[in-house]
Amino acid sequence: MIIEQPALFLRWLYPRATWRMNRHEKAVYLTFDDGPIPEATPFILDVLAKYGIKATFFMVGDNVRKHPDVFRQVVEAGHRIGNHTFNHIGGFRHSISSYSGNAELANEYLHTNLFRPPHGWMRWDQYAWLGRKYRIVMWDLVTRDYSKWMTAEGVVNNVKRYARNGSIITFHDSLKSIDKLRTALPESIEWLKSQGYEFKVFD
Repeated sequence: MIIEQPALFLRWLYPRATWRMNRHEKAVYLTFDDGPIPEATPFILDVLAKYGIKATFFMVGDNVRKHPDVFRQVVEAGHRIGNHTFNHIGGFRHSISSYSGNAELANEYLHTNLFRPPHGWMRWDQYAWLGRKYRIVMWDLVTRDYSKWMTAEGVVNNVKRYARNGSIITFHDSLKSIDKLRTALPESIEWLKSQGYEFKVFD
């Protein structure tokens, strides 16, 4: 559960970050990290369109640079865009200036006020600095679709076990995830709909 749902100390470490939305509202927020890439993102867009769902894509700036056509597909479909740095860099290995500079380089392509740190970590000074410009969006549920030890069934079971009112659910539009998501994403959506959840994006 420490992996699938963030430990309390993480929420305390970044207290102004958004970890979960309204716990009194029967709604979830689907998010996708690390794209866009042509091998995964178009499939995800097709599934979301089939169910009439909007989601938030936290994008790596260099992937947008390399795949501008896929980026346009996401934008034209009406999904929300978030910043995931330009090179998917970890905060602990970088100074505040290099880390924030990397995020700003990404935002030249993304033009968003949402930010999610790769790996879910950054130094507190980076968090404080970026929080002046961006809404820092974390997660309430990580499906672990990226794990080589996780099956599609396991991804769906994580959704069933941990989803709750206001959950920010994290999937990945990546090469590590796509084979599982071809089954797990539609099955997860079907289950969430059967439980009466509405699907929302951030204001």
